[in-house]
Amino acid sequence: MTGILALDICVALGILAGGGAVVWKALAALKRWGNFTDDLFGEPAWPGVDARPGVMERLHAIEAELHPNHGSSLRDAVDGVAATVKRVEVHFEAHLLEHTQKDKAE
Repeated sequence: MTGILALDICVALGILAGGGAVVWKALAALKRWGNFTDDLFGEPAWPGVDARPGVMERLHAIEAELHPNHGSSLRDAVDGVAATVKRVEVHFEAHLLEHTQKDKAE
């Protein structure tokens, strides 16, 4: 202590304010860590709120979309578009060849 009451009070208030700021920042970091772990591991359902799957469950769902399953996966949709484009390409090439041969015959 300095012996000056006003200075001692100001120093004590400064220490308390600094300690409070450290605690505030630590609580904010813990809240962010909690949010991270909730996203990583998922959350169970509770009244009025649906369950949220964790990262591994979501990755599994994405991977499932990349494998054919006879109609409803993204892979099946891409394969269907590719097959349609191929049919149009074959039809167009036949049509082009037919008209090229007609033009040469004339």
